[in-house]
Amino acid sequence: MRIASVIARYLAGVIFLVFGLNGFLNFIPLPPPGGIAGQFMGALYASHYLWVIFAFQVIAGVFLLVNRYVPLAVGILAPVLVNILTFHALMAPSGFRCPFRGIAMDRDVHRSATGVFRVVSVALSAAGLSPGERS
Repeated sequence: MRIASVIARYLAGVIFLVFGLNGFLNFIPLPPPGGIAGQFMGALYASHYLWVIFAFQVIAGVFLLVNRYVPLAVGILAPVLVNILTFHALMAPSGFRCPFRGIAMDRDVHRSATGVFRVVSVALSAAGLSPGERS
């Protein structure tokens, strides 16, 4: 179990470091969301509020990767994750339906995804769930 926690810590550290740095350097360009989500993101960018969030992500990612102040890093990332889930649950910019339904992605993204999404779909059909029950 110790190996799994180390792998999870490194994986979370890399994810938050990369996406935190992406907020500053924009090396993974993303199209702006439309509708109310776009207006909300525009306000966050204009007020520079996202700089603080990206800085928290970078700091916590570095803490996780160097294995120092890990409880502080988790404490920093908890509200960041709540904000991410709340944004996607309420504004639904990309078809995200509910964070509590398991994998709740848009059907086109789900069809084109590889790896874990196909494994989950195979596992659901092996469990005897019909396509209507899966979504």
